[in-house]
Amino acid sequence: MKFNNSAVDLVEIERLNIAHYDENAESFRIGTKDHDVSQNIAALLDALPKEKTLDILDFGCGPGRDMCVFKSMGHRPTGLDGSKEFCKMAVKQSGCPTLNQQFLKLELEENRYDGIFANASLFTVPSQELPRVLKELHSALRKDGILFSSNPRGNAEGWQGQRYGHYMEFEASETFLQQSGFKIIEHFYRPAGMPREHQPWLAIVSQRQEQK
Repeated sequence: MKFNNSAVDLVEIERLNIAHYDENAESFRIGTKDHDVSQNIAALLDALPKEKTLDILDFGCGPGRDMCVFKSMGHRPTGLDGSKEFCKMAVKQSGCPTLNQQFLKLELEENRYDGIFANASLFTVPSQELPRVLKELHSALRKDGILFSSNPRGNAEGWQGQRYGHYMEFEASETFLQQSGFKIIEHFYRPAGMPREHQPWLAIVSQRQEQK
């Protein structure tokens, strides 16, 4: 997998990433609408209190597919995405409140969510900004709140086509999460049931710890 590591400032990285998703919103929706992420949704919910209506932030919600699932289960999802086109789709598809916020310019209410579902989204944050973004998510979680995150595995960062992203193995991801106030509960690789070399995705469930 080739990455182009041309120097581009952070504002430009986010602008180009969002532009890519805006321009390809409908094809992305069609291409991902049948993706089975039930294992990821279950991993988040299994770590949270049962028989409770949960406030869940779908961080990088895209067209709203997963918010529909959370809503159908009786929870209160809120979406967040940098793409205006995705936000429009998410509201139309799910009927849930959706925040149009850039990942590098978050304005999240503190102690607002029981869980955050960051499925295939945080890897678009440049690694130098990841600690700050994780700490903002930490602040948005309630006591003992849960963050689910998933990202492509690897050891690379830069442009891949029209998108910028970072690929990390578990050890690197663990370090970022722990330094941002999270305790790792579990991690696994996807798709399930495949040899490791055919599992390109890393999934991590972590819990908010009180900052000293």
